[in-house]
Amino acid sequence: MDSQGFILGLLVTEANASERLGAVVIFDELRQHLSSLEVIYLDQGYCGENFARAIRQVCGESVRLEVVKRSSKEFEVLAKCWVVERIIGCLNYYRRLSKDYELYTEISEAMIYGALIRIMLSRITS
Repeated sequence: MDSQGFILGLLVTEANASERLGAVVIFDELRQHLSSLEVIYLDQGYCGENFARAIRQVCGESVRLEVVKRSSKEFEVLAKCWVVERIIGCLNYYRRLSKDYELYTEISEAMIYGALIRIMLSRITS
């Protein structure tokens, strides 16, 4: 958990894997860290009652799911979505992560963890 109270979960899967299923797997793996979780901010791709029911089974009934929706077709900064987008943007600066060069998803995941460790260390030392 970082200083802002965010927990990073990472799961690299095949391109044809369901993102919703991946989200449930991540929450299940991080279950021990989620005891004080109150709100989960979701993209529109994760809305739906079946997904909400699965997340509540993993995280508990007290968790509130908030879907961040766009109100116009023009560009606008959406509340809370910038956190994930900023992390993805930072990862694109690493040549090995700018394209999918790796043969195995485990190697891709290791490269992402390596880049995130470097980002965190540079923030700590500055």
